[in-house]
Amino acid sequence: MRVVIAEDSVLLRAGLIKLLETAGFEVVAAVGEAAGLLAAVAEHRPDLAVVDVRMPPGHTDEGVRAALVIRRESPDVAVLLLSQYVEERYAADLLAEHTSGIGYLLKDRVADVSTFLDALRRVAAGGTALDPEVVAQLLLRRGGGPLGRLTPREREVLELMAEGRSNAGIAAALVVSESAVAKHINGIFTKLDLPHAEGDHRRVLAVLRFLDGDA
Repeated sequence: MRVVIAEDSVLLRAGLIKLLETAGFEVVAAVGEAAGLLAAVAEHRPDLAVVDVRMPPGHTDEGVRAALVIRRESPDVAVLLLSQYVEERYAADLLAEHTSGIGYLLKDRVADVSTFLDALRRVAAGGTALDPEVVAQLLLRRGGGPLGRLTPREREVLELMAEGRSNAGIAAALVVSESAVAKHINGIFTKLDLPHAEGDHRRVLAVLRFLDGDA
């Protein structure tokens, strides 16, 4: 898997390069600012871009804006954003335009190597990976509306869906059967007023409803 890294911290950038190469990824470019990221993606056409949210020159949302450009101009390139702090609106901005190949993790998550690498592979394969801290804050802030109809267990299931987990992954995390997970997911679809459609499509809609401030 070919990867471009965009991270302005020299130490973290070097650490990511070593970690990914040790895990079998091919790091084709590593840059420290958004313009360099866009140039590297255009040149190398990687499978995945790992992008810091805040980069020079302004250290605000340069990485997010570059990620949106990448997904718009090179939709086959998956993007995993890394952030120092929880800023869930960035995950919402990306998922509002693209419902696959997107991830948003806190930088602290890199220390859990197996979880981080699993998230990288899931995003590169077209899935999603949202940091549990982002999901937890969303649940705390958006408890009204349709989300307020969900039972505590359904909210746990939706939280894990937002993290990008499969039914089997959710079942393992909650120590329940996959059939129980499927039942909870159907309940979520009903309570969030999502019409019958392909299962994966409704999963994406459920997560988007979760991320939507009007939910």
